[in-house]
Amino acid sequence: MQRIDPTYLLTGAIFGLLVFASLVGYLLKWKVAGHAPHAVIDNLNARIKSWWIMAAAIGIALFFGKGGVIVLFAFVSLAALREYITLAPNRPSDYLSLLIAFFVVLPFQYYLIWIEWYGLFAVFIPVYAFLTLPIVAAVSSDTRAFMERTATTQWGLMISVFCISHVPALLTLDIPGYEGREALLVVFLILVVQSSDVLQYVWGKLFGKHLIAPHLSPSKTLEGFVGGILSASLLGAGLYWMTPFTVSEALLVSLAITLMGFFGGLVMSALKRDRGVKDWGTLIEGHGGMLDRMDSVCFSAPVFFHVVRYWWAQ
Repeated sequence: MQRIDPTYLLTGAIFGLLVFASLVGYLLKWKVAGHAPHAVIDNLNARIKSWWIMAAAIGIALFFGKGGVIVLFAFVSLAALREYITLAPNRPSDYLSLLIAFFVVLPFQYYLIWIEWYGLFAVFIPVYAFLTLPIVAAVSSDTRAFMERTATTQWGLMISVFCISHVPALLTLDIPGYEGREALLVVFLILVVQSSDVLQYVWGKLFGKHLIAPHLSPSKTLEGFVGGILSASLLGAGLYWMTPFTVSEALLVSLAITLMGFFGGLVMSALKRDRGVKDWGTLIEGHGGMLDRMDSVCFSAPVFFHVVRYWWAQ
């Protein structure tokens, strides 16, 4: 009997889950809300629609291979950096630094992934861009809030470009016995981390009583955190077959990236509270901006990439 490609199995499973979620959303709207406006159900259905769009975007990118994935996440970084800079303090004297960040640093970071130059990819933004951009800003001789302005631009590049770029960088890893399946690592990372976010929300709504950080994210509870992290880690263990990990390794890796995703969400919430906004933007219906959807991935992607590279890649 011919063995079915695991990629097809995974695609079918994701499609089935989205269909199931859509049916549940429709039934809730019909039976519970009676097709009348309902804040919780309408928000749920908006999120489900957004998941369809995001799943389709990732699927199309994977269909076109490495180039498609790089282009997709370069766009994600561009949208995320734009959202970040829009809420950041800046002055006319910062325009040259911002032009360099958007039109030199960002594309060059993804070009390094394309040519698989890991040595420069790993240090280009945290070393060379980190040193260059303050120099460019200093030349303008505008010292008003200089520390805050330069630090903001540097932090925006680290979060929006450097961290997110580690997702397509997974395709460059050379893992013995895993050749040609690296794209599944991208799916594994996003599926586990994003599932953790959803499961934390579900567990929190069902059993949540003790708030973890009420001033940062009033919806995050201890019960939701524990239930979501454990559930997503078990999901990751169940998906070991699409990775180079054993079941126990997949469990531990999933635990690490879901924890980083949770703390990433807290950090990004703190930044939003500092700016006095609820969402980073309105790009994705039901999810806010790009950074609202990618906040957990920003922190989990670099950790996942380097753990896999150190322990499994050549």
